[in-house]
Amino acid sequence: TSSLRHTVLQLVLILCVSSYLWQSWCTADEEDPAFWRRQAQESLQAALSLHHNTNVAKNILLFLGDGMGITTLTAARILKGQLENRSGEETVMTMDTFPYVGLAKTYSVDFQIPDSASTATAYLCGVKSNLNTVGLSGAGRNGVCRSQKGNEVTSILRWAKDAGKSVGIVTTTRVQHATPAAAYAHSASRKWYADSDMPASAKEGGCRDIAHQLINNIDIDVIIGGGRKYMTPRGTKDPEYPYDLAAAGRRADGRDLIAEWQKSKAGKVAHYVWNKKDFDAIDSNTTDYLMALFEPGDLRFELERDPVKDPSVIETTEKAIQILQKNPKGFFLLVEGGRIDQGHHASRASMALHEAVALDRAVARALEITNENDTLTLATADHSHAFSFNGYPFRGNPILGKSPLFGKDSLPFTTLMYGNGPGHKIVNNKRPDIRGVDTTSNAYVQQSAVPMDTETHGGEDVAVFARGPMAHLFHGVQEQNYIPHALAYAACLGENLGHCLSPSSTTEQDVMNTAPRLPSHLIAQLTVGILATTLLH
Repeated sequence: TSSLRHTVLQLVLILCVSSYLWQSWCTADEEDPAFWRRQAQESLQAALSLHHNTNVAKNILLFLGDGMGITTLTAARILKGQLENRSGEETVMTMDTFPYVGLAKTYSVDFQIPDSASTATAYLCGVKSNLNTVGLSGAGRNGVCRSQKGNEVTSILRWAKDAGKSVGIVTTTRVQHATPAAAYAHSASRKWYADSDMPASAKEGGCRDIAHQLINNIDIDVIIGGGRKYMTPRGTKDPEYPYDLAAAGRRADGRDLIAEWQKSKAGKVAHYVWNKKDFDAIDSNTTDYLMALFEPGDLRFELERDPVKDPSVIETTEKAIQILQKNPKGFFLLVEGGRIDQGHHASRASMALHEAVALDRAVARALEITNENDTLTLATADHSHAFSFNGYPFRGNPILGKSPLFGKDSLPFTTLMYGNGPGHKIVNNKRPDIRGVDTTSNAYVQQSAVPMDTETHGGEDVAVFARGPMAHLFHGVQEQNYIPHALAYAACLGENLGHCLSPSSTTEQDVMNTAPRLPSHLIAQLTVGILATTLLH
């Protein structure tokens, strides 16, 4: 039959291309067992030379990839390499070089699969909580204002500030979003961004919106992200989009929280900026406080960002560190790659992965301008997504491309897919034919198995990467709420300070090279070949 002939021709083409690709990407070294044995021995020696850094952490850097599950990390690693014209699989992410790696269990008190509010409360405040609540214990109820009183829990950002450290928040979402909110707010609903988002019963019950809490709960030194519209009175024209009604101020109480913040910093060098030009002009050496809100809501995706108007997460991270590190007592900085999550919810893998690569580059820049001897750097995620990596693609196949295999319906499919989401489009009981579709396009929506308006989170454990003082505490499989307790122990914050009373027995020599030397096989990159799988589709 014609179907059988088509299948046979497909298999022949796959075998031919497979042989070609192997020759393209594979070096003679990789065919030699000695190559892999030497590689393994280098990694072994690096592990054997590893010494625990038991210094007190003066500074804490917490990088949070929202929705950056392990599948996302793997796919982003390959994309990063392919953006540099390499095969991709052998690429080394900055996070990959961290010497200590563990796993965190992400479930919330009430749900098997969590959201960003309950997880943020876990890894920032040290207790697990219920879905959609921030800065509350498990006794707080979603949307129930009266359940807040007496159930507030404080975060490691608060612990650091109380210890005299400078503190900051950098995010690619609105600064009132779930992840940053858990650092400073206590709210029965993560969605109470401004007072106009709250029901009358909540306001009557004395609950306050998250934007109000941003400038009143904790004296935060650096606030960078989006969210202008939640800070200004209803109808206030946005400075960047004055004719866009959706960008206008949303506060029903008539307050201008930006002006209130500026007034509260009288006598200090405090800057509020909303564009890159003014941001770049800020002198970090003379600045005490910075609030930078670059969009009315969330920031633009990295692939859509105008570099003339808005800085990258690399630039915002660098500026925040430069301001905060002037404090002789050190600092705590939360950096969130928040739009990884939003790219996944839209089932636009390209957007999500480019956000993850950008966050990894921000990690690299942070390591360059801090000292591993006194700075504990952690990189992790709050939760995963219903995101899969499948289909036996050849070595070097574009990570956003198609598998060389076809389904039983004789139609191709992408290497990256979703378990559910807006990509479920069955017409006449058939999947869309994507043979002529550019699936590497930034706008492409990956196919999914179950129709949903927005793709959901995943429930598997997430990785925790650690580097610096006491980084070895981040090991094995732990509950997610373990994270801030270990961070606090490392920095001598909050409870359990007995070990801080005596000087560390660690010598300078012990901590000069606390991370294993990166094996040469991880540094060496494979020769660029031709991605011939495009011939298949």
